[in-house]
Amino acid sequence: MKIIDKMNAAMAQGRPFFSFEFFPPRTDEGVQNLFERQDRMASYGPTFCDITWGAGGSTQDLTLDIAKKMQNMVCVETMMHLTCTNMPQSDLEAAMQRLKEDGIQNILALRGDPPKGQEEFKAVEGGFSCALDLVKYIRREFGDHFGVCVAGYPEAHPDNIVDDPEDMKKNYWKELEYLHEKCKAGAELIITQLFYDVEVFLKFVKDCRQIGITVPIIPGMMPIMTYGGFKRMTTFCKTKVPKEVSDALESVKDNEEAVKQYGIQLGTDMCKRILDSGVPGLHMYTLNLERSAVAILENLGLINKSKMSRDLPWRAGAGRRRSESVRPIFWSNRPKSYLNRTNDWDRFPEGRWANASSPAYGALSDHQTMRRHAGEKRQEKVKAAWGTTLSSPSDVSDVFVKYASGEIDVLPWNEMESLHSETGTIKNEIVALNKADYLTINSQPRVNGTPSSDPSVGWGGDHGYVYQKAYVEFFASPEAFKSLQGRLDKRPSITYMAVNQAGDVHANITPQDVNAVTWGVFPAKEVIQPTVVDPQSFNVWKDEAFQLWTSEWGSLYEEGSKSRKVIDKVASTYFLVSVVDNDYINGNLYQAFGI
Repeated sequence: MKIIDKMNAAMAQGRPFFSFEFFPPRTDEGVQNLFERQDRMASYGPTFCDITWGAGGSTQDLTLDIAKKMQNMVCVETMMHLTCTNMPQSDLEAAMQRLKEDGIQNILALRGDPPKGQEEFKAVEGGFSCALDLVKYIRREFGDHFGVCVAGYPEAHPDNIVDDPEDMKKNYWKELEYLHEKCKAGAELIITQLFYDVEVFLKFVKDCRQIGITVPIIPGMMPIMTYGGFKRMTTFCKTKVPKEVSDALESVKDNEEAVKQYGIQLGTDMCKRILDSGVPGLHMYTLNLERSAVAILENLGLINKSKMSRDLPWRAGAGRRRSESVRPIFWSNRPKSYLNRTNDWDRFPEGRWANASSPAYGALSDHQTMRRHAGEKRQEKVKAAWGTTLSSPSDVSDVFVKYASGEIDVLPWNEMESLHSETGTIKNEIVALNKADYLTINSQPRVNGTPSSDPSVGWGGDHGYVYQKAYVEFFASPEAFKSLQGRLDKRPSITYMAVNQAGDVHANITPQDVNAVTWGVFPAKEVIQPTVVDPQSFNVWKDEAFQLWTSEWGSLYEEGSKSRKVIDKVASTYFLVSVVDNDYINGNLYQAFGI
């Protein structure tokens, strides 16, 4: 979806909006940390996030890869920077074709900085010399497929900032006319360079409107986080710094925490003045950090962490996934895996799951989660959590008990490294199940008409009611499952499926049965049922669920070691079991387990 369309919708409702900017990290561990941070920050509801191209086009491949994951796995509308630096026309076309394939519709068109080692920008052979040419090219070759944003410079581009007042005035107005040309060529949005004088920005907006620029102008806000970083950035950009800001920073420059707090307060005050002037939104330059940008937005009331609403129980997709309305419950704790494995689908199920085998899920061999590249630090963390050595399956059970109790926060079957908030309402039951050697990996409590605004189970907006059938999914030894199966069969409200790694199936439902386990009722809408238990999907999920024993846990230990043999035995003999209590009014799922 084009960002400008989302902005126009927000402006029509009188609702201020915000967005975040990130840059490509230099290391694999930094990329992993960035994705985890983006995942959290996307939950705050930004209109979009963008990713920079890197100085001199140095991060081209990484930027494209991060943009793809932002759009399709983080599930936030994504804008990618695209510069002319070191980019012949053929490379530009290839990059934009990749964006189309990945469902990304938004580009920030820039000239870019000179390549490293060069003082002046020079176009490469077959390339462009300015952002205006790039905008024209995008519109000529791709029509209106892409939403195009351009940069605005409230104090003029650093290359054109000079000491002589008359020359500076000429440069400033010349740049405004150039900005107008970019808009006339097809740019739909302007995001500004950083600034620390609000009056400079407000004058810039007024001057733009005076010469006929009508597109939204969004201020780029860079919170002050460190004294050294602030000095370097303002020197590089030739940014005007008001005396009161300089004096305040000088007085605390040796106190890192005080600098951050001042930066948050200054940013809050600046943003409030800007929003009060009628500017519709803010673009936060995060420098890949979370605290300051989020704190400013919290101070402004644009983020309220205690009332984070969800459109669906899972984060709604962006791009072509926007029509997606239902998912199997099995991937509730591994949404990135599910997104990755269904990324190439031409369409998504509507209303109910239907045939999960067409189109097919992506192959397990093609799937890599974002955390797979987390590096040695995570390896050390998980080995400490899951055991440096294992002597029997009871050691494995102890790990599950610790996870359910909150003593550890990592488990192979949970990408998010934390339990859902709703699990807190059944924590005692889940702990008891694990102590009884039912090794739980997914669960939800029964819910009967709870307001959709509820902080734990609510979703879908205000003034609705949500419902859930009690659900639990776990691994159990053959002996434990055989004993449980008889008790489950005696309870008519309970449906279940069980399968081991070899494909031995036990179930009291047919392969065609699809069971809605979460649904919501909202004013003037049809009933929405976003999660289901689907036997065909369960058959796909079981391969992944069993593989995680060896690929994530067993791989921590040497081949042939006792610890590795313990994991291999559990993976090869245990059953994966999915149980639903369909009585969402009076049911007590855990009685069937003797709990």
